[in-house]
Amino acid sequence: MADKQISLPAKLINGGIAGLIGVTCVFPIDLAKTRLQNQQNGQRMYTSMSDCLIKTIRSEGYFGMYRGAAVNLTLVTPEKAIKLAANDFFRHFFSKDGKKLTLVKEMLAGCGAGTCQVIVTTPMEMLKIQLQDAGRLAAQKKLMAAQANSVVTESVPRPTAMQISRELLRSKGIAGLYKGLGATLLRDVPFSMIYFPLFANLNKLGQKTPDEKSPFIVSFAAGCAAGSTAAVAVNPCDVIKTRLQSLQRGVNEDTYSGIIDCARKIWRSEGPAAFLKGAYCRALVIAPLFGIAQACRPMAPYLCDGAIILHRLKSFDQSYNLQINQPSSTASDHRRTILCDYKRLAILTIFMGFGQMKSNDLVQVYMKKINCKRPCFWETCKRYIV
Repeated sequence: MADKQISLPAKLINGGIAGLIGVTCVFPIDLAKTRLQNQQNGQRMYTSMSDCLIKTIRSEGYFGMYRGAAVNLTLVTPEKAIKLAANDFFRHFFSKDGKKLTLVKEMLAGCGAGTCQVIVTTPMEMLKIQLQDAGRLAAQKKLMAAQANSVVTESVPRPTAMQISRELLRSKGIAGLYKGLGATLLRDVPFSMIYFPLFANLNKLGQKTPDEKSPFIVSFAAGCAAGSTAAVAVNPCDVIKTRLQSLQRGVNEDTYSGIIDCARKIWRSEGPAAFLKGAYCRALVIAPLFGIAQACRPMAPYLCDGAIILHRLKSFDQSYNLQINQPSSTASDHRRTILCDYKRLAILTIFMGFGQMKSNDLVQVYMKKINCKRPCFWETCKRYIV
């Protein structure tokens, strides 16, 4: 089991774990990044990440920092699954000749992964940015009203992801959700071309032999280092993408007609330093997200198999009654014992994932131990594990 290819359900579990932890732990930093990137000279609401988070809590409450998190929680699992699956596919495709992948081929595999993931990334980022930036625009409006000694009588509406989606689909069709697709490609393709080869080479430093997996801490550190490096390297593209995907503008803020126009106006009015806005925030967001994704990756097949075993409990319980010819009381006790073994096997498989075992030796030992008493259980388990 350790040597088999990681299946799509396992990749979904892996992406879901990384995405869930990433969103809950570092999403406030991502919100600060979006607001810092969107503010322009002369309309500066925030001076730093900490200043942005403090002002957000004061004006919107603690959960204001998680505005837009629901969109990420919904779409980050397929996004990460597509990214990892596409990279694996292209790496396998380029290594069919049996030779070691060169750096150029590793970068091409990353390029393919980055291109595939924008199918999910673009609409996810589009919706998330509107929700994250709504608080900045509302605070800016209140500040300008206070400076003019006027009172804001009407509250600024806070749109939901469904409202934004319906409006975009009604007015512009599916293309509305894919606004900024070119800028997203400009960011994600170079990111993947940097990240995947860098991670692969850093992760090899923890391998004692070519066939051995790196320890958990090495995979995590390699994912963090590669993720933060790639994030900072493509931050100028991320600034352009964020500006282009923002539907609402503050007072006296520039509008942009495309990637070149956006880059030109940012350079002219804000200087080259503007392209690094939110770079350290993005590094803090990406590093743990990809570190967790890569560190949890060896666990994914075990977690998936354990979940499958637990899912089969009910069907096994129903079919077992047809396999035995014993008095009802004896059959009930026998069935209860087998189901208990089934649960133990599932838990053992899952814990093997967390321990990153090299093989399924413990599972085999446990099944052989119960084989002498319950042969039918051994035969049933082999269909799902071996």
